[in-house]
Parts: sequence; C-alpha cells; structure tokens
Amino acid sequence: MRTVVLIFLAAASATAQAPGLTPMEMSARARALELNTPYVPPPGDSLVHETGAYAKVVCSAVFVSGFTPEFATENLGYVVAPYANRQKVGKPVVDRRAKTVTIALPAGGSRMAKYTGDQGCVAVPRGAQSPRFKPLRVKSRLPMSERVPWPMGDAVTDGPLPAGLTAAKVEAAVNAVFEPKAMTAAFVVTWKGRIIAERYGEGVTKDTPLESWSMGKSVSGTLMGILIQKGLYRLDEPAPIPEWQNANDPRRAIRIADLLHMSSGLRIKAPNDPDYDPKGPYSDHWYLYTGDENLFHYAATRPPQWPPNTVGRYRNTDPMLINYLIRLGVEGRKERYHAFPRRALFDKLGIRSMVLETDTYGNFLTQGYVLASGRDWARLGNLYLQDGIWKGERILPEGFVNFVSTVAPAWQLDQNPEYGGFFWINGVNRLPIPKDAFFMGGAGNQFAIIVPSHDLVIVRLGHYKGIRESFQAFYSSLQLLMEAVPKNA
Repeated sequence: MRTVVLIFLAAASATAQAPGLTPMEMSARARALELNTPYVPPPGDSLVHETGAYAKVVCSAVFVSGFTPEFATENLGYVVAPYANRQKVGKPVVDRRAKTVTIALPAGGSRMAKYTGDQGCVAVPRGAQSPRFKPLRVKSRLPMSERVPWPMGDAVTDGPLPAGLTAAKVEAAVNAVFEPKAMTAAFVVTWKGRIIAERYGEGVTKDTPLESWSMGKSVSGTLMGILIQKGLYRLDEPAPIPEWQNANDPRRAIRIADLLHMSSGLRIKAPNDPDYDPKGPYSDHWYLYTGDENLFHYAATRPPQWPPNTVGRYRNTDPMLINYLIRLGVEGRKERYHAFPRRALFDKLGIRSMVLETDTYGNFLTQGYVLASGRDWARLGNLYLQDGIWKGERILPEGFVNFVSTVAPAWQLDQNPEYGGFFWINGVNRLPIPKDAFFMGGAGNQFAIIVPSHDLVIVRLGHYKGIRESFQAFYSSLQLLMEAVPKNA
C-alpha cells in the first residue's frame, strides 16, 4: 500500500489498496526522466532546526491557541519537532511578559520563538532576540461575531435537522470521531451551508485556532486564486520567480499551474517521495519550515530534477514558491503583504481566528504554519462548495474550483490520482466518501472535506499525538455521515 506520510496513517482495515504503480515503479519512471543536476542537502544541524520548530510549536500553542506549554510538549506538532528528539533538549521556558519560548540545546546555546501578534509565532535565528521583519497589526473590520448570523458570524439558530437527514446517524458520526484516544479537538459539519453537527474537545471552543499543518497549502492556493481573479497572474503562465530569469535557466518553463499541481520538478528530498530514505540527510521538506534564512530564496534556488509537469511529488518547494509569487504580486500592487489575506479573504468570509505564520523574514509559511478554528475551516470549505462565490461576489476565478479538484496530469502519469491543485482528491477511495470529494489535508489527520454531491463540508481537527487512532475514528465517522446525508436530488 502506498502511504501518504504527511496526512494519513495507513490502516489496512479501513483503506482500499491503491492502484497503479508501486513505489519502486514510480521511482524507476522518475529516474528515466531525471536531469543531471546535483543535490545539496540543507545546511546546519537537524536537532538545532527541530528545536527551533519545537519552540515555535509551543509558542503558537501558548500564545495563539491558549494551551499550556505542558500540553503542547506532550501532544502537538510532532511533524516538524519529533517527540523523541524533544527528550534530547531542555524543557520549554515560557516568558509570558516577553512572549517568548526558549529551549536549551545539549551542546550549549538555545533556540527561541517569539509571538509577534497577528503573524503568530516565529522561530528567530540563533543569538537574535526578534525576527528580521517588522510585524504588522492587522485589525479585522468584521463586527462582533456573536451578533452576526452564520456564516459571516457565529449566531447559529438551533433547531431540528432538515428533512431527509438521519439525526441518529449524524449524532453517531460525532460520537465516533471523538473516540478518546483519537484526540479530536474540533468537528464541524455543514450541509447546504448550515451547521448540522459540531463538537469540541476539552479546552477547545468554536474560536480556538488549532494546528492544521498542510491544510494551509489550500490557503496558499486560495490566495493565488484571488490574485488570478484580480488579473495579476494566469495559471498557464511561466512562474515569474526572480531567481529564474536568466535566459538559459530551465526553470523558466515551470508554470504557475505546475507549482499548484506539486509538479514543478524541483530537486529536494521529502518524506512522501517513494524512494525517501529516513536515515538520509535532514529533509529540505522540513527545512522549509525550520531554516533561519530567507526560505522563499532557498526554495527558488533548488535545481530542477525533472522537466516540469512530468513527475508529481508532494514537496514543500511548490507551495513555498506560490507564496513567494503572492508576496511579489501583492507588493507589486503597493499593498501591505501581511494585511492581504485578511482584506482579500478572511474579512469577506467571516473568518476571524485564522493566523498565518512566517519565517524570520516575514514570508508566510502557509504550506503548514496556519492555525484556525473548526468553523473558519468550514467557511473556507464552503467557499469551494459554492464554486468560489461568496455572498454574490466571485472570490475565485471561474473554473478554479474545477482546476484544484481535478487530478494533476503528472500525478496521473504515475497512476497516483490523489492530488489536484493544493487539494487532495479521493482518487483511490482512501476515504469512504464519493469520488467527487476533494479536501484540504494536514499531518495528524487534519481535514476539511468538500463533498459537492452531498452539499457537505466536514472539518476534523485534532491533536497530533492522537494520529494512530484518529484515522480509523474519522473513517468510521465519515461512513455514518454518508449514510445520514442524502445525495443531492
């Protein structure tokens, strides 16, 4: 069985056998297309990088989500700061006055993360006391949420489920996903835009921003979609990355669509590669969260491994470079980069809790550093359910939802029909949902699933430590929901 490392825990009892090429066959096909370029591993020591990420995870948990440092240490963020390696460094020291988290390194020195306000927490370079950018206060223009009806606010009218929905199975679906060992933190289900099921774990409310990891890639894609709608970019144009503008640079052929399709062909190492060696050098995929340098520039300077649009690989270079283009486009319009997501997206959809975090240079790392409440992910999911239109305004360009929810050509060539445009696709029946479903997904079994054929949006967020039990719990919940909610007439 092919394993999707970042999102799914392979569960033979629950998932279908993936068709198509085996990992060995996928690797062989890729080698036949490979270009003669060198691989250079990321600089620095992996434990130093992971400890910076560990400080960032605890900082976000304390100052953004409102958890205790003890809870964060035991339960959150293993994906960039493995639990076993946390035992090799000091305990997180939280300074609530300075809003920092500091962790001592075994060889001396420490790593520190600092809360910046609206840009969340940032791991600062060793020896520094603050990041290398000036944080921006971005005040929401939305009114108090309790006074505004859902979805623009949080005033939800209670009442019986609409006719045709099986209330007992909806309730059973909620109970299933909250199996205690699964550590589910938030579960929100909407049908035709109405909240029909909702529950939260201990210490979590409808307003709590939670870790979501690679669900943030879909936020990156959404922001790019907004710029395409505004006329700044086109899907089929070569990506205008400044580092690629030499006339002889083969990367000039990489299109914006190729980046969104995770098919740029850039050379890094990532855990989802079929030939990935976990005993090898520290992965660039993780370094793009943890490095102290300008991470947009790092991603842009990776050499090509394959021609674009020939091999699909789940690698953080591609969302990082979409984020780079977003910054270039926004600042090219003389707009404030850090305010753009709120003004162009969040305030339009009623999103209040979403926090996009950055590297030390202020570059959004929305390939995974996004925290938001369950309700806010449901709002974003409903934008896609409504074909990119919200309250009569077209937010995303016509055809964009179809683009992100259609299998990427290079992934199809690998007979691995699971990825579209920064959205996952249920192409191998890994989940018990219809084939038309597509979803945002993140490490630790974080999901926001859009099911057009049933008018459903299903959000499940959980604490990372529950990864082993959470997939099966969510799978069972989905089975019940699909029985409870009828297909569109």
